[in-house]
Amino acid sequence: MPWIRTIGPDEATGRLGKTYAASIAQTGKVFGITSSMSLDPRVLDSSMGLYRDIVQEGDALSRRQREMLATVVSKANECHY
Repeated sequence: MPWIRTIGPDEATGRLGKTYAASIAQTGKVFGITSSMSLDPRVLDSSMGLYRDIVQEGDALSRRQREMLATVVSKANECHY
């Protein structure tokens, strides 16, 4: 299994600390996919913005359809996200 150095929520400050706090407020934790980008908070924020724009706020499919597609793709890729 690959290993990526990350910054944990207890040591995050500045922009990363704010991003982590928002993640914890919304989901109750910081997921591994989020912390995998912690060394560059600009990349993390851009990735989260893209996800929001496509999955949460896009209008081509309903929210339910988008979430179902994400679930199916994650299952097909054997990924629990």
